[in-house]
Amino acid sequence: MIDRRLLKNFDWGLLAVVLALSLLGIMIIYSATRPILGAEHQPFYLKQFYWIGVSLVCFFIAVTVNYMWFIRFAYLFFIFSFFLLIAVLLIGKEGMGSQRWISLGFLTFQPSELFKVFFIMSLSCYLSNREQEISLGLRDLLKIFLVFFIIPVVLILRQPDLGTVMMLLFICASIVLTAGVKRKVIVVAVIIGLISLPFVGNIVWGGLKEYQKQRIIAFINPYVDSQGYGYHINQSKVTIGSGGFWGKGYLKGTQGPLRFLPERHTDFIFSVFAEEWGFAGNMILFFIYLFIILRGFDTAKRARDPPGKFLALGLTYMFFFYFFINVGMTLGIVPVVGVPLPFMSYGGTALLTNFFALGLLINVRMRRFSLFY
Repeated sequence: MIDRRLLKNFDWGLLAVVLALSLLGIMIIYSATRPILGAEHQPFYLKQFYWIGVSLVCFFIAVTVNYMWFIRFAYLFFIFSFFLLIAVLLIGKEGMGSQRWISLGFLTFQPSELFKVFFIMSLSCYLSNREQEISLGLRDLLKIFLVFFIIPVVLILRQPDLGTVMMLLFICASIVLTAGVKRKVIVVAVIIGLISLPFVGNIVWGGLKEYQKQRIIAFINPYVDSQGYGYHINQSKVTIGSGGFWGKGYLKGTQGPLRFLPERHTDFIFSVFAEEWGFAGNMILFFIYLFIILRGFDTAKRARDPPGKFLALGLTYMFFFYFFINVGMTLGIVPVVGVPLPFMSYGGTALLTNFFALGLLINVRMRRFSLFY
């Protein structure tokens, strides 16, 4: 039997906002992939609708089970996802120049998406087990970056998945800085980072595939090859700018349906939305995501224990960097690295991961009074 006090503290408003955002995503996916001149309409929007149903099941599992259970077994989840990353390199399915997916026949999923949540869970477990009054020292940082970050990143770069690497780097740095780091350690880390940057940069650059190098070059100078590897960014800017202030109206956009904009229903879905809904619609969308992010930080602030605090912080940072990197890609202020817009972009694994993360976030919030029950 579900405790009524938990239902009373359930964040119905946050769930309602996310469901509305997901349904809006289906509308934009339909518009972006709608048939032109009698062409066949690919049913991406129907698949996304089915994935919302599956994601809601994962959401309710994440909400129902006490989040401390997930923290208790966080390291096991981390090891499991680590082996999945190894499996991707051995038996993974290739697509679009990358090997990021595992196919089970009836289902294809991307382990690096799931790894983000398990990474946050395990890091939250580690940070909550230390003495809270003591800032992180050099030994702690070495453990975190070697065990939780560096080793998995090497596997993810082999896929390659530069977007996930960026996400993990930003999330890890944000959580660690929030937990507290000794000043001397920060100074030493910055000095070491600056000295090693050229060497690490050469290693990372050498490990990238040609199309990823071209995307970074296009980010630095999008006009170096406007019809080649700068095409994505330039077409995205054209699509967003053509929407003006009020937008062209729903189902009246042209850049996506006419196939001028690549990856219009996944990485560049924000561009399609901006063309149809304009600057005014973008502002509303920004405030929706701002509500989700601020709600997450408020949940972390109200958490009843350190594990809940770090878990809520990590998940909130994840949503923030998802949003920032995706929108930044479409505007040309971040390299194109294949990060979806949370709850809107087409993609089953990403949607499932985001709903599972949302469930954990609401789980922390509704159990903040558990000590007093």
